[in-house]
Amino acid sequence: MNRRSSRLFGIIACALIQIAAVMPTVAQEGVRVKSAPTAMLRGLDKVSGFVTDIEISVGHTAALGRLQITLGDCRYPVNDPNGDAYAYLVIRDAGVDQPQFQGWMIASSPALNALEHPRYDVWVIRCKI
Repeated sequence: MNRRSSRLFGIIACALIQIAAVMPTVAQEGVRVKSAPTAMLRGLDKVSGFVTDIEISVGHTAALGRLQITLGDCRYPVNDPNGDAYAYLVIRDAGVDQPQFQGWMIASSPALNALEHPRYDVWVIRCKI
């Protein structure tokens, strides 16, 4: 393994460790999660600086400018409903079939798995019970 691939392997390993640390699962000892019917997201238009709070139900789609945001699931720790939420989102740019983002976003670590868009930022605030 050369120096460059060794460094890349180290970065990937660190990222996976961080994801495992912040995403509670049933398999982790003592941590149980529950799905909520609704999530609270926050969107930022980087051009205008306008911030929007978006309340969205599972299976529904909301708009943020040209973006269409669909919520697949929102989970939170059973023992702490106001604790670290994470949501499965599919975000599409208007008129484009390929999702701009598809995956889990984590409230406590929004940069860990972030939307890469030139105009908009979206992040999870919490699940709503």
